[in-house]
Amino acid sequence: MASLQTLSLAHLPPDLAVHIALYTDLQNAPFLRDQLLQGNPDFEYALIDASVIISTTHVLAAVFRAANDYLNGRLKSRNVHSEIVFSLGANNNIAQSLRTFGIGPTSTTLLAIKLATTPAITPSTVSAHLASSVKGTAVAFSDATLATTADVGKIRKVYKLGGVGGGGGDPKGKRRRKDGSEEGSGGGGGGGGGVGTAGLDGEGERRELEVAILGLMALRGAV
Repeated sequence: MASLQTLSLAHLPPDLAVHIALYTDLQNAPFLRDQLLQGNPDFEYALIDASVIISTTHVLAAVFRAANDYLNGRLKSRNVHSEIVFSLGANNNIAQSLRTFGIGPTSTTLLAIKLATTPAITPSTVSAHLASSVKGTAVAFSDATLATTADVGKIRKVYKLGGVGGGGGDPKGKRRRKDGSEEGSGGGGGGGGGVGTAGLDGEGERRELEVAILGLMALRGAV
């Protein structure tokens, strides 16, 4: 059974629940991606490569924006779930956002998000469908888990934030201590690479990156 979390976001109707499941060790990314490309309605989810997500706030900000646009008839993409993926981007290029943040054929981590846009979409139906469709290890949707799956080097590159968060643009998200040794070189998630939230000041680095990313996402709506 999928480890599904159901949330109600503030300022959204309580019946528009958000169902979220996080997976590591994903084994069938090509199959899931093909279902999206074929427009299979059973797979109308936001399927996101978790390696490009820095925190729960990061992805929930995109969910809120997409849900709000859905409620107000302002969607720019095919449906509210593709809009979630689009909302993660820092520009108005829908195709680029889908390529960058959506599940890819080599993804090994996955965030699956389903909004309850009809009464038939319930925690039990979503959980059962994911359990039968996703071949991976279900883990908790939390900042602690995302800290182990986030590829900070990739995230900096995606958002062009090489100098933010103490990483100095290092492709593996490493920093130098005062004694010259490297820190923050934990194991990678998703597309690989170092996880820069480990080591001294890792939480501060993550928060700094999160603030910068949220600012870029918000600015996209102002242009």
